[in-house]
Amino acid sequence: MRRIFSGYAYGPGPRSNCWWDETASAPDWPVFEGEASADVAIIGGGFTGMSAALHLAESGASVVLLEAETPGWGASGRNGGFCCLGGSKLSSGTMRKVFGKPAADTYDASEVAAVNLVKGLLEAHAIDADTHSHGETQLAHNEKAARRLSALAVELRKTGEEPEFLSRHQLADHGLNGSFQAALTTPTGFALNPRKYLFGLASAAADAGARLYQRSPALSVRHVGGGHEIETNKGHLKASKVIIATNGYSSEDLPDWLAGRYMPAQSTVMVTRPLTDQELQAQGWFSHQMAYDTRNLLHYFRLMPDRRFLFGMRGGLLASPRAEAGIRAKLRQDFEAMFPKWRNVETTHCWSGMVCLSRNLVPFIGPVPDHPGLFAGLCYHGNGVAMGSYAGRLLSDLVQGRRPELPYSPAVQKMPRFPFGRARRVLMPPAYAVLGLMD
Repeated sequence: MRRIFSGYAYGPGPRSNCWWDETASAPDWPVFEGEASADVAIIGGGFTGMSAALHLAESGASVVLLEAETPGWGASGRNGGFCCLGGSKLSSGTMRKVFGKPAADTYDASEVAAVNLVKGLLEAHAIDADTHSHGETQLAHNEKAARRLSALAVELRKTGEEPEFLSRHQLADHGLNGSFQAALTTPTGFALNPRKYLFGLASAAADAGARLYQRSPALSVRHVGGGHEIETNKGHLKASKVIIATNGYSSEDLPDWLAGRYMPAQSTVMVTRPLTDQELQAQGWFSHQMAYDTRNLLHYFRLMPDRRFLFGMRGGLLASPRAEAGIRAKLRQDFEAMFPKWRNVETTHCWSGMVCLSRNLVPFIGPVPDHPGLFAGLCYHGNGVAMGSYAGRLLSDLVQGRRPELPYSPAVQKMPRFPFGRARRVLMPPAYAVLGLMD
């Protein structure tokens, strides 16, 4: 594998002390060994790969899924658990300028459909994933952002949506007290335990006939004749079609087309011990809404059903034990600044993982150009619970030669390269510096 971070980023260090690991035991998938064949091979066992496996198996296709590590090891097993609108980093206006109104409208519809897809999967397969929150709440970190949220609320109402805007003096009454100037709640979305959701999908996929394997990294994918041959560390798999679903843990050579087209970026999360009634009232935060602030390098947070508080942020640029310790310390510092009454509340768990960005700031979902039978879904810009699951659903149709039943925007069907190839990480420090100044 050729990856653009050091080996530390892809090892156990960043995910050590992940809270989700204590909430659900991983299924014991076998290691792929020997030779086998399938209609579809899926590389990557996160939301995208598992959703694709489930929907393909339910349609009668023969499916083999290869996970390089253990179930839930990657971003799908260590994210913040926000099932919400998103996937792109473009504003609605910019998306319309870049891709045109029809493509932008279709993408907007896909974001809503993605949340509804996850809701439907939870219900259809009786997955208990500790869901809570009625929509998502964005909190203004300064007065300029508050004016922007107020204007956005007006625009959303014109389209028939029903957002709730709260001014600064209303926040405390709604249990959203902190260093914020306003709040805007949109009704679509909910929070969940991502590990329980992922393993629920895995159980359903296995029941439908998908063959799931762990510790079985795909080392190479070759197009041979009318199909593909995949070499793992202990086996050889033949498949007519292949789906690449590795997101921020992708490799430059799996396939070569991916080289330079995706940008992993770190996100770090902490969880506190359960908070008491007195501590909740002292800070004035007792809402169960999932929330995030208006910074470019945003913070995201929520009070979970067990009263632990989850708090995360974007930002880490380097991968090493020292850098990891530094970003975890910065996360705690920001937590105490935003919620000063909780300075004495202990952090019990803290970990990091990779989100994934594209150059055009939208996901890629579709056939890989000039690679017959090869498909990919990745780059959800930190919103992979809904959009990753949705990508898997779309890919299940595309792989079978079907026109997707759900909204499928032209905006997600191209994936340009970043400048500088494997050295493209040099773009991140100046970009983060500019974003920090804007914040």
